[in-house]
Amino acid sequence: MPHNFNESLAFSHSFENHPIWPKVYKKAFPTMVEMVSYKQDGFWQREGVDRGVLLENTKQIFIDEKVRGRNKKTGLVYDDILLEYKSSKEHDTPGWINKPLRADYIAYLIAPLGRAAILPVIQLQAAWNTYGSEWKLKHRCIESPNNGYTTLSVCVPPKVVFKAIRECLVIKFNSFEIDI
Repeated sequence: MPHNFNESLAFSHSFENHPIWPKVYKKAFPTMVEMVSYKQDGFWQREGVDRGVLLENTKQIFIDEKVRGRNKKTGLVYDDILLEYKSSKEHDTPGWINKPLRADYIAYLIAPLGRAAILPVIQLQAAWNTYGSEWKLKHRCIESPNNGYTTLSVCVPPKVVFKAIRECLVIKFNSFEIDI
């Protein structure tokens, strides 16, 4: 039975008003004053933004929300981070991990585990650029047949993803002396 993108999207959108989101975002962004949903069809949704979080200093953070639940067929709960690298294998369309995104963060919520990862998009994509080929060789890859196209993803353990992101946050260079 092919994967149904619209069903998956509807599942994710069904969590739009779930009371977990304010808790997650307040913990991640302590100066949050408001949340705005962009799940309705329009500019922000087409740009991959599901939510805006407004901070006390008036900065708005844009977030793409990913929600995972228990696998309907197997009953399993996966604790990995599913990185979509091809939106359509047949059309060679890049997935969200390797295309320009307007979102600042991916909020990756695994409901049955009570865990949400707040992934910085720029560093996550930089990590993908460095390690994507290796991850596809080392970790479980998934082909999800949809109606007329196939999505390709790789399942990467959180500790591997966070280690790669951390490496992207520290820039190494040849040391040099300066006079003060």
